[in-house]
Amino acid sequence: MRVIAGTARSLQLKTIDSMDTRPTTDRIKETLFNMIQFQVPGIDFLDIFAGSGSIGIEALSRGSKRAVFIENNMKAARVIEENLEHTGFTDRSLVLSSECLSALTRLNDKDYHFNIVFMDPPYNKGLERKAMQLIRTMKYIDENTTFIIEADIQDDFVDEIESYGYELIREKTYKTNKHVFFRIKK
Repeated sequence: MRVIAGTARSLQLKTIDSMDTRPTTDRIKETLFNMIQFQVPGIDFLDIFAGSGSIGIEALSRGSKRAVFIENNMKAARVIEENLEHTGFTDRSLVLSSECLSALTRLNDKDYHFNIVFMDPPYNKGLERKAMQLIRTMKYIDENTTFIIEADIQDDFVDEIESYGYELIREKTYKTNKHVFFRIKK
């Protein structure tokens, strides 16, 4: 796995050997960033269920001002820190090695405003639903925040997420998974 573009282009990233993480492939990551490339420069980026941190690191490489990584797996959180050091982004990042919902709550006391929230939870466990329900009440997001959920292609959660006050703005499907984009309903 590598950084696709930007200031850290082509740098290799570490991953952990575990069934607990499922890294986003370079091809899918490139497609995702082609869709959001003009939104990324100068923003705060939140990477939830961050795994190796490759999505948030890609955002930093492409000009995000800051990135926050939330990862419950301690080994994966250490790998994120190593990848941030390797790419030179330690000073523009925060890694929270914590359960997702408590980390999202703790962030409410920090000075962030997230323009993009990306989450890649374990598939088919409903964690994106819980995170989206909680994050809707937090002060670090607003109606201009884009929420992107990576999910199994068969997982159907759009109606439930919309019931929390979001609206679907885009869905991009791949062979076995998809990216689903939401915004807060205006």
